[in-house]
Amino acid sequence: MRNVPNFDPVSRLLELTGPRPRVVLAFSGGVDSTVLAHSLLEQRRKLSGLRLVHVDHGLQPASGDWARQCTQQARRWRLPINVLSLRIDAGRGESPEAAAREARYSALASGLKDGEVLVTAQHRDDQVETLLLQLFRGAGVPGLAAMPAIAPFAAGRIARPLLEVSRAEMESYARRNDLHWIEDPTNEMVRFDRNYLRHRVLPGIRARWKGIDQAVARSARHMAEAAGLLEEVALRDLAAAADGVGLNVSALRALSAPRRRNALRTFISAAGLAAPSTAKLGEICTALLGARADAQPEVEWPGGRIRRSGGRLQLEMDSGKRANFALSIALKSWPWERDRECLVNEAGDSIALVDDDQGPIDIDRLPSSLELRGREGGEVLRPGRSARTQSLKKLLQAARFSIDERARLPLLYAGARLVAAGDRWIDASIAANDKSRRRARLVWTHPR
Repeated sequence: MRNVPNFDPVSRLLELTGPRPRVVLAFSGGVDSTVLAHSLLEQRRKLSGLRLVHVDHGLQPASGDWARQCTQQARRWRLPINVLSLRIDAGRGESPEAAAREARYSALASGLKDGEVLVTAQHRDDQVETLLLQLFRGAGVPGLAAMPAIAPFAAGRIARPLLEVSRAEMESYARRNDLHWIEDPTNEMVRFDRNYLRHRVLPGIRARWKGIDQAVARSARHMAEAAGLLEEVALRDLAAAADGVGLNVSALRALSAPRRRNALRTFISAAGLAAPSTAKLGEICTALLGARADAQPEVEWPGGRIRRSGGRLQLEMDSGKRANFALSIALKSWPWERDRECLVNEAGDSIALVDDDQGPIDIDRLPSSLELRGREGGEVLRPGRSARTQSLKKLLQAARFSIDERARLPLLYAGARLVAAGDRWIDASIAANDKSRRRARLVWTHPR
């Protein structure tokens, strides 16, 4: 194969994902995704699967032609391709580019299957541009970390194996391999911030400071490391402040101001929401937390709000966001003898009772119907015949449950008694022993 020295995105992809990933490539038909598709195809034997997905935003008259060209190219490569057609509706004050980006990733997420890896073709030049744009917007550490090389995404992961590769190396690979690609004329329009930076600002910077791209990309990696450390601190603080699916006001007040802001940003982002502005976050950390206990103030921003009720902060999402984070647990009765599996919420979580000769549950100790509830705070159970009664909050803290897992943890009640928390803990009142004739176990399924 005619190639560019040291250009091996497949090896980098395998470093990120592990052996033989099932790959879904976001294929625009431009030079970057065409190069990546070609390199993946050349080493297809190292993958468990490879398919393409093209998003037609419908923002330009030629977008339909581009979708057809991508489909024809996929056929020449003998690769399956799925074309997703979108209708972009930018909200008030939102740029069409930002609306298109959000719609694109939402569409890509909806089509990703369990365990698949969405692979995108962003490269080092894109990373430099992203970091600088975030800097100009006054972003914090997570924003300055720019794009991660690998991250959880929908039902699988998203990987960017080209972040160490320059645009020039990509174009050289394309020429050497006689590849053909789509040229998007909007990439030359300097009225868009990224294009202005690319065509008007960065050429002068690169002429003055040699190696600036490597240096900025290195800064992005440093920021990503710092962001990871901040998240570790936030998760510890949130575990201590957790109160049901909300946060305890007194515990938040006990934190220093920077740790309080850090914890709240992580709490909000864990729900799939964009962080509020610095001013809004400051309002939450001061006015909301400092309000009287009998007041019920709230702070709202696009996509969500935080309310205070007594000593607890509760996060709420707009109905448009709820579809992407439909994790609220429905209060319901579960006649397990008739139906051994119960749907927990709209996100597809379920809890099932499975016969098991070695299972921890004595079926004869269960009532004919269990009640399914979500967490409200203050729950207790005795997780073992010789154990003492413990608070569920402390059990979750000790087990290092994430905020997401706590929010979607189904609780099973026999009357007023909590008898099971997901499939992790059961109360001694239903525990099996050597004399138990029928035994079972719970299986909690919660797709990520």
